[in-house]
Amino acid sequence: MQTVAQWTSFDGRQSVHTHASAACACDMTFAVFLPPPALTPARDRKLPVVWYLSGLTCTYANVMEKGEYRRTAAELGLIVVCPDTSPRGADVPDEKDNWQFGSGAGFYLDATEAPFAKNYRMYSYVTSELPALIEKEFPADMARQGIFGHSMGGHGALTIALKHPDRYRACSAFAPIVQPSTAGWSKPAFEKYLGPESPAWRAYDATALIEDGKRFKEFLVDQGTADSFLNDGLRPWLLEEACKKAGIPLTLNMREGYDHSYYFISTFMADHLHWHAARL
Repeated sequence: MQTVAQWTSFDGRQSVHTHASAACACDMTFAVFLPPPALTPARDRKLPVVWYLSGLTCTYANVMEKGEYRRTAAELGLIVVCPDTSPRGADVPDEKDNWQFGSGAGFYLDATEAPFAKNYRMYSYVTSELPALIEKEFPADMARQGIFGHSMGGHGALTIALKHPDRYRACSAFAPIVQPSTAGWSKPAFEKYLGPESPAWRAYDATALIEDGKRFKEFLVDQGTADSFLNDGLRPWLLEEACKKAGIPLTLNMREGYDHSYYFISTFMADHLHWHAARL
């Protein structure tokens, strides 16, 4: 692991790192915020970790620069980890004119179709490789983890939590893609990453996972009513229906007048971090 940059912020430390990823077969970059207690000399101090998964077209930098999480994370003593959204590099297959696929659009799945299967293994990266690196390099208490994200990252957070309910104590999302197997901006990506529609798609679809018996303690979702993707790409009522049938508590806040941007995310970021801290 190499440190690319670091800054002092709210008496904590924001940093950016790169490493050679075996899962994605390329160099990957991620950001970490360490709250003030993590910088004390106590070697045995371990702090809870919250993972933030970003959305389409984003990198680790979007939430780092616009998410406004550091003040609250510093106050609550939370480590915040922000992975990238896809593999990147000259040798990584991509569709440069398609913002809904390839670079910046890994959908937090493990691709099975050539030529994408070699690099696009973001599920393995986020759930296995990167956590091992975080545990090794940072004072992270891996027994106290939460996960959240935005849009495509909200989809990632929901599906990963449903598949690992014993690992994560909390899960929330901003405007998540709750049923990517049928949404217009994600179904074509699933076809390219996973092949023709098949049961394999259900492993990366929150509503399908719930229908198939996966469970999580509870979810928090915030969604803007002025989001231009609400009716076609996001459709939170589908998650609401699935959770109701399965008996999963869901707090769904429809936020009047808010859109899909980081103006929306930053407004409710503190609410989500407090939600995670109370459960970590």
